[in-house]
Amino acid sequence: MERLETGDPRWIGGYRLLGRLGEGGMGRVYLARSERGRTVAVKAVRSELARQPDFRRRFAQEITAAQRVGATWTAPVLDADTEATEPWVATGYIAGPSLTEVVDRDYGPLPDHSVRALATGLVKALTAIHAAGLVHRDLKPSNVLITIDGPRVIDFGIARALDATVQSSGGLTRTGAVIGSPGFMSPEQVRGETVTTAADVFCLGAVLAYAATGRMPFGTADSGVHALLFRIAEEEPDLGGLSGPLYELITACLAKSPAQRPTLEQLTARTDGQITGTWLPGEVLAQLGRHAVQLLDSEDPEAQAATAAGPLGFPGGTGNGDGNANGSGSGTGSGAGNGTGGAPATPPPSSPYHSAYHSPPPPSHGVPATPSSYQPGPYGYPQRPWPGQSGVAPTGYQPVNAYGGRPGAGGPRVQSPRSLATPTWALLAVTLVWMVAHFFYVAHIDSTLDDLPTTYSPRDHSDFSGMRNVSQLLDALGLVIILPTALLWVLWFGRLRTNAEAFAPGRLRYEPGLAYGVWFIPVCNFFMPKQIANDIWSASRPVPPGAWYGGGKAPAQRGLLNGWWCTWVGWFFLSFLGSWENWYDDPTVEGAGETLSVAILGDLLGIACGILAILLVLRLTRLQDDRIAGRV
Repeated sequence: MERLETGDPRWIGGYRLLGRLGEGGMGRVYLARSERGRTVAVKAVRSELARQPDFRRRFAQEITAAQRVGATWTAPVLDADTEATEPWVATGYIAGPSLTEVVDRDYGPLPDHSVRALATGLVKALTAIHAAGLVHRDLKPSNVLITIDGPRVIDFGIARALDATVQSSGGLTRTGAVIGSPGFMSPEQVRGETVTTAADVFCLGAVLAYAATGRMPFGTADSGVHALLFRIAEEEPDLGGLSGPLYELITACLAKSPAQRPTLEQLTARTDGQITGTWLPGEVLAQLGRHAVQLLDSEDPEAQAATAAGPLGFPGGTGNGDGNANGSGSGTGSGAGNGTGGAPATPPPSSPYHSAYHSPPPPSHGVPATPSSYQPGPYGYPQRPWPGQSGVAPTGYQPVNAYGGRPGAGGPRVQSPRSLATPTWALLAVTLVWMVAHFFYVAHIDSTLDDLPTTYSPRDHSDFSGMRNVSQLLDALGLVIILPTALLWVLWFGRLRTNAEAFAPGRLRYEPGLAYGVWFIPVCNFFMPKQIANDIWSASRPVPPGAWYGGGKAPAQRGLLNGWWCTWVGWFFLSFLGSWENWYDDPTVEGAGETLSVAILGDLLGIACGILAILLVLRLTRLQDDRIAGRV
């Protein structure tokens, strides 16, 4: 890790940068820590790429897909902002060296049993990546990190955004824009052909050959990149020193034709299945221990400055003879003589548009720049201030999560919706049972009345009184069930809205009270509850890239919410129509049949709505409980 330079930001989103991890064709990678103390890797995209709309669109799509990849064999995507002036993505930090560092610098070629275990882990990682609809496109030793439990693959799902940008611009736009790394590209990438999952299998073979021999199977670019690419496309790899099953595995992966390469399912059968025991040589394990120690020793650069300034983090200034020193920043420092105090601890960003990376503004003069004087909300937005903004948290203040939810007196109180959700979905289940019973009985009445001519009155049927009495009883029972269900639903919905305001302060439409009352406002209840529900859903889910509140870009995976709303509107409309007239009041069987048909259709929509409503209650409650518990 290298130190941050003068031009580097100190914050990206809600992450404080600690140092540089590297730089590539896409942008710079930083080591950072979240407000909850998790160590992450943040990749900031180059500004020239960020100015291309097609890249942003592709980048958002790929990050959304990458979030679906499991974290067992990859670095999980934790956060992203594709709408920032310069987009960024944060992934879990893997505390281990890359395969390049292990082979080139620390150890050399790995023994056969380590390469077989490496193959097992990489096959599992590619299986998870491909299952999410992604092709890595840039699998190379520097994108494979080594840990005690097995390899971890990074930078998956991002290269296609750059690939599309390069293609749309007619080729390479600058040095390093090639998609894939020379020496670890597939023949179809070299030829500019369609890239499929088979390309990752070829790259896998090249990576395994490098790990086993310590050299790239098609040589280096010393004689020129074009000569290297020609060898990849036309010549056989140099696998000298390999033999047995490992040689056969790598040779199969490096077949020139994608159709001749094994599938991941076939590779799974040919590898060990699981990584067991100590899969790495002792020297490499020792290096992993040094990496872990280095990570623990990585200090927050701003915290160091604050410590040098004093125990409260006040910036100092130049002292005079009497020992007083007026800080040039916020607050007043003191010292025993002349000296320059430390820099102030920089608070999180106060506006997402402050700089390209949401960099923090300097503290205002006269306000102590202590960490507790600023409580950031999610996505780099500030939490609503406490009364007086004193710089000290209120008595009894306890952070509930990393997204702005605080139980302090100055903002919305975050409470689990489960206490309201359980009786709500239970009553919804009872309502669902009633709707099913109502559906079958109304269908029975409709079938029974078909025995009479359409011009007759329903009263002419011999069992009219019995059917009317049961129908009236069912209607009264439905009213008794639906009224408390609606009340609990509104209370649960309002609780969700209050929590969402804490998760994403200032990012939700309408006032919190409308979450309770809008259901009873004619016309408005056909669109405003859905808009509020959209904002609740967005604030309650783990942060999706490109998500925006207030009617902008919508997060993905909202099918359950949309399905429930469509069926609810249909059921509400048909129930409203059916409330004007009862079948037993119609003068003719034909009229009664039309009324009964509306009731049957309404019951069908109501049953679908009830099922989706129960699922929605369970889903949103679980999402908010996870946010409160800090599990997402």
